[in-house]
Amino acid sequence: MKAKQILLTGTILPSVIAPSFSMGRAKEKPDLKPNVLFIFVDDLRREMGAYGSPVITPNMDALAASGSLFTRQFVSCPTSGASRYGLLTGHYPSDPAHLSNEACRTEITEKSGQNIPETMFHQLRRNGYRTVGIGKISHYVDGYVYGYEAPVSDIRERPHSWDEMLFDPGKWGNGWNAFFGYADGQNRQSMHRRVKPYECFDGDDESYPDGLTARLAADKLKELSRTGEPFCLAVGFFKPHLPFTSPKAYWDLYDESQIALSPEPDLPYGMDRGFLHDSDEFRGYLLGEEKPARDKRVSDAYARKLRHAYYACVSYADAQIGKVLAALEESGVADRTIVILWGDHGWHLGDQRVWGKHTVLETAASSALIVRAPGRKAGIVNDRVVSSIDIYPTLMDLCGVPRPEGLDGHSFAPLLDEPGDPSWEDVAYTYYRHVLSMRTPRYRLARIIRDGKITTELYEYGTDRIEHENIAPLHPDIVETLMPLWEKGRSAAFR
Repeated sequence: MKAKQILLTGTILPSVIAPSFSMGRAKEKPDLKPNVLFIFVDDLRREMGAYGSPVITPNMDALAASGSLFTRQFVSCPTSGASRYGLLTGHYPSDPAHLSNEACRTEITEKSGQNIPETMFHQLRRNGYRTVGIGKISHYVDGYVYGYEAPVSDIRERPHSWDEMLFDPGKWGNGWNAFFGYADGQNRQSMHRRVKPYECFDGDDESYPDGLTARLAADKLKELSRTGEPFCLAVGFFKPHLPFTSPKAYWDLYDESQIALSPEPDLPYGMDRGFLHDSDEFRGYLLGEEKPARDKRVSDAYARKLRHAYYACVSYADAQIGKVLAALEESGVADRTIVILWGDHGWHLGDQRVWGKHTVLETAASSALIVRAPGRKAGIVNDRVVSSIDIYPTLMDLCGVPRPEGLDGHSFAPLLDEPGDPSWEDVAYTYYRHVLSMRTPRYRLARIIRDGKITTELYEYGTDRIEHENIAPLHPDIVETLMPLWEKGRSAAFR
């Protein structure tokens, strides 16, 4: 199946939130450091052609071919705000507040003094970079702290990270309305959740917010490239986050009847149900035709409908990313710009009866990661186990910027040229509520600690990378061998 070319034809004029910040940025010679383009994609699991997926993603695939595609990158927490907090600070969770979507608000916005964690963008800014954020970088989608149904505030979520924070809310009026928006300008809040979890609309790319974000980002990238000053542009796209809404052109890329179901649509043998959930986020879209739960999977027909909607959203996001990458090429600075594309966590598409994130299993804990850096090898498919908290120190090394003291992450910059580096430790930890999950190249050891009891599960992965059977009762010897490494992850967090 060949991808269709999707053209931007919208004429919606932007209503841009564009404050200018001036705190803490130093001047440096612009020719000493590479630029940075950091692309955040919400709820993007390893679902692109470069990963062997049937999803049509020509732009992300081309980016992967020009850099390094990481096949075993795992997030520190499978929920958006907490995952992004870990990435931005380079730290494992050291407090239960760090496992919340509100981590940036409680730990950065509302704190003062010397204990505010340093985000990677703040660090770049203090070292001579002009930093610009567009869209959802941490939790609050336009960078300002306010509730889903509250007026836009002037309180910045990351007050030290940006010289500029931009967002075009279009016909939706503000960031949260846009995030949960439908093509008619309504949103989940205004409709009191009486909406479907998907929508196919016969309109152009700017019928939905990500089209506006792509245009804004492309224009800003061209502007930044003309300054001669090193810049970091971070761009956050909403899709494929719920609701699964995208233009009809992207739905038409797929034959729904041919979309495969999950390789494990039911509960894995021997799994404690505490590792799963009842898909409450998904069930909050009240007009959904079926309601999944741990005790009941949806029908195959509805599962295909939902997977079709997710695939269309990924292809739509890919087209928007393509516009930003095209603007980078046209700017003339692509050869001295680091490009990182990252999904903040994965998403169960009916896998193990779950529709959503919020599990420490493979489907939610792993996500997409591509890194392209000047002077580094191209076309690398990297199978080493890395963590999202490793991205901060890696970016500092690639930019020639000092790493702050005490980061939990480790730089994987050497792996961009030498994936077989024997000094790299292949382990990643994912935390969520009362569960700690550890991933090695072959196994996942996960333990639930609740009510004074510990439940231990062990999974060995095949080529489909999904849990089928808890083998801990069959292999206590393997559990015993892995436990010291698991304990290392527990001692690294909540210390």
